[in-house]
Amino acid sequence: MAEARKRRESPTGRIRLIIPRPATYMVLLPKLARFARTYPEIVLEVTSSYDPVDLVAGEYDAGVQIGEFIQRDMIAVRVSKDLRLAVVGSPEYFKAHKIPRTPRDLKDHACIGFRFSSGIYRWEFEKGRKALTVNPQGPATFDDPDLVVQAVLNGVGIATTVEQPISEMIAKGRLVQVLRDWCPTFPGYFLYYPSRRNQPAALAALINTLRLSD
Repeated sequence: MAEARKRRESPTGRIRLIIPRPATYMVLLPKLARFARTYPEIVLEVTSSYDPVDLVAGEYDAGVQIGEFIQRDMIAVRVSKDLRLAVVGSPEYFKAHKIPRTPRDLKDHACIGFRFSSGIYRWEFEKGRKALTVNPQGPATFDDPDLVVQAVLNGVGIATTVEQPISEMIAKGRLVQVLRDWCPTFPGYFLYYPSRRNQPAALAALINTLRLSD
């Protein structure tokens, strides 16, 4: 009991965190060095996963995920600004293929898929009151968004991915972004955790560090 009380009152101990790799780059790594210096007695045990998981069943203290994927009984704290999906292809690919003007044009393109454990991600588009969903049809599907981007860079086809991590490649012309007017922003990443009467001080420290400032 004394050890449990100490863990609640002092930022020490181990935190098991499950987080998608893009969120690790965007949310965790930029603040990790400061967190480690401020709380040297806390150890983060980080697991990468793109699928929503049951934190309690997996024995995780917290997770980071897109807001719409988080279970309603969890407490969620925003840790990123709004995000946007980007549809991209390489300049070489678009030398041989027409640029799509609407999502319906994607039927004529090699679409690289992304696979969750629950199935292939369906591309969702919205423009004004119009909403369309496309099942990607193409030569390859990956379960890692980094590999999806690499396949696009190699001219395999076009794909959807979160815009922010690839914005520099778009700006430098390594990737060509299309259908941007069909890709509205959406609420980004949230840190989520089970409701607890006595929240460990280490978890509270992580939440305060990653919380998006106003």
